[in-house]
Order: sequence, then C-alpha cells, then structure tokens
Amino acid sequence: MPPMHNSSEPARPPVSVVDPSAWLAADLQADSNWIQRLDGHEIHELDRAVESVVERGLKPGGFDRDGFPLTHLADRIAGWVHALEHGRGCVLVKGLDPGRYDDDALAILYWGLAVHLGNPIPQNAKGDLIGHVRDTGRDYTSKNVRGYTTRAELKAHCDASDIVGLLCRHPAKSGGESLIASSTAIYNHLAAERPELIPALLEGFHYDLRGEGVTDDPDETTFHRVPVFSWFEGRLSCRYNGKSIEEGMAKRKMPLTGLALEAVREVGRLAVSAPFRYDMTFEKGDLQLLSNHAILHSRAAFEDWPERERQRDLWRIWFNLRDGRPLAPAFADRLNTGPRGGVLVRGAA
Repeated sequence: MPPMHNSSEPARPPVSVVDPSAWLAADLQADSNWIQRLDGHEIHELDRAVESVVERGLKPGGFDRDGFPLTHLADRIAGWVHALEHGRGCVLVKGLDPGRYDDDALAILYWGLAVHLGNPIPQNAKGDLIGHVRDTGRDYTSKNVRGYTTRAELKAHCDASDIVGLLCRHPAKSGGESLIASSTAIYNHLAAERPELIPALLEGFHYDLRGEGVTDDPDETTFHRVPVFSWFEGRLSCRYNGKSIEEGMAKRKMPLTGLALEAVREVGRLAVSAPFRYDMTFEKGDLQLLSNHAILHSRAAFEDWPERERQRDLWRIWFNLRDGRPLAPAFADRLNTGPRGGVLVRGAA
C-alpha cells in the first residue's frame, strides 16, 4: 500500500497507472469477454424471481437481494461486479427480451438485478431509483436542464455513483449511439504527453448541481472542489462532466481560463477520439453497466419514432457497490449529500 498522504495538496498518481481499466478501443474490439449473454436457464431463473416478487405484492424499492432469489445467476452477477470494480470497468449484458414483460414486471426484474449488483441511490430530486433516459422535449441549452431528459448529444461524462446501469427498453429510430472510453487510459496519456494539465485536474472544480442541490439556491454548486482524477489508497478514480464543471465554476464567479480550461476540455476531447473511443449501439434488451470511476460515456443525438410506445427509452439505475473501493473524502462527496450520497430527494415525507 502506498504511504499515507499528509499534505494539503492532492495525492499525485504515478505517471502510468497500471490497471485493467486502462484499455483502448482496440482492446475491447479484440476481446469480447466483457460482453455477457444470458442463456435460457438464467432467463427462467429471473422469471421465477419476478413471479415470487409479484406473488408477494412487492414493487421496485420494496425488496432487496434476499427478496429476489437467484442461485446460479447470483454467482455470475458477482463476476460482473468484480469486472466493474477490478477489471475493465464495463460489462454489456445481452439476452433479455423486454417484449416478454409488461413495464411492471420488467421494472421488478431490473430492480432485482440491481440489488444483486449493489445499493441503488436516488438520481434526481424526485427520488427516482429507476430513471428514464428519454426525450421529454426539454432544451439542453436551457438553465439547469439535465441532458438525459433531452435528445441532444451528450458529451463525455461519468455519473455521481459507483456504477450506472442502462437497460434499453426501446432504441431510437436513428442515432443515440453510446460511446465509452477509459478515463484511466486518458489519465495515462495526459500524464505522459501533457503533464502540465494534471495539477488542475487533481485539484478539481466546483460542479454545477443544476438546481438539485441541498439548498434552495438554483445556482448551488458543490461546496468544495471535486477532483477529476483522485488517487487514493492505490486506486485511480475519475469524476468528470465538462459542462457541469464549466457552468459550476462560472456560477462560483471563478470562470475557467488558461491551463485549467484546456485541461477540462482536453479530457472531453480525448474521450471521443481515437484510440480511446469505443462505439456501441444499444439494442433492445441490452444492459450496459459502467464503473463511473473508470469509464467516461457519451451519447450521439438521436431521432425518435413518432409513436410514443416506440420512442427511445433507457432505464437508468445509479448504485454503489457494497464493497467498493475507498474514496478520498473530497472526491466521495459529489452532490453535497455526503460520501457516495445520491441526489437529495425533495418533498420526502
């Protein structure tokens, strides 16, 4: 274990972080072990678990992993967790057919998988534990609008949880492709090629909370600077959203300039550039699982179907791992709700 860091300065990672999460797009292309396909027996096991929940009259949020009994599949899910936390940081699960389930049953199935993976946390002020990533007609350029409620292109970012899951209920008519990149590999590239950009990324920034903070201030930002790259107890972790950083620093009357601005924009540029960028298209039933500490994801703009029942709909869950890596305190408090806290739920009884 590396020595404890007692300085007020952020701990500096090595110039090259050696970790399975430091992959390039060609590595994912060459080895598809990160893609997992459920077989008929495993689908049947899920169906039995869903039936047991329905028989007890329970709903998502009303049961934990003990209430969603799995046997063989539980061991396989544990392997996915290991791959997310100690491997490449990305898993794509195929084999689900959403057309076999109504929305209630599919939500139970998805929640059941989630509680075996970890502990879900709220992802917006309404308290949604299963959120819908779909176009609601909102304008992403408007103040405090979150991108997942629009059909706009979303720049590279990671979410404020250990893991994000996206289940494809319906794909778009066209567009909406998912792009992923290793933030570990991006750090290694910057440390070797642009070391002058690293200090600002380690110091971090105030992030815009888009009106979903813990106060009534629509301009609330993170109270402290959250590092883009955090080195703690021998692990590199990432927290990045270029739009939230630039808008948050502007709200703090500390607009980014110079190397700090260049550093933020360069992370985003590299994430959608060769050799880092890996493109994938969501197919119906795909479940994408990403470690937010190791993976940046982005999305192309999309065109939707005119019929509402066919429109693009990804079901999102944010969750924390039960035995997730230790995180530096200033890095772990990403939403002003404490270490690994979700979005503060407004109007909760």
